[in-house]
Amino acid sequence: MALSIRLSRGGSKKRPYYRIVVADARSPRDGKFIEKIGNYNPLLAKDSDSRVTLDAERAKYWLGNGAQPTDRVARFLDQAGVRERAARSNPTKGKPGEKATERAEERAEKQKAQDEAAAEKAAQPAPEAEPVATDAAEATTEA
Repeated sequence: MALSIRLSRGGSKKRPYYRIVVADARSPRDGKFIEKIGNYNPLLAKDSDSRVTLDAERAKYWLGNGAQPTDRVARFLDQAGVRERAARSNPTKGKPGEKATERAEERAEKQKAQDEAAAEKAAQPAPEAEPVATDAAEATTEA
């Protein structure tokens, strides 16, 4: 039987509370489990001692019997010093997708075209300004 150490959700809507349980990997998330070995309350502050409670001895026992922890439970076991969790590296996680990359390239091309147009406009000599007040001055002299 494949064993899993995972979270089983309890609590009401928008007020989650989890039990850390050892269960058959084929059983549903909130279904039948073999043993409860701890609790996790995500609503408490991260520095709170009662946010995660874990029976380390039972966790070691089940790990010795071949139980595989989920990612979240592996973090808890690492914090408790029961099992070392290897750091993960996913260098492509933060990269934008294909369409976002295309949009960024289009924006860069438009910006480059605008910069070139502004540079050309600044390089051209400014036309001399004609006096605007001449028409008004002529009108007053003729009258």
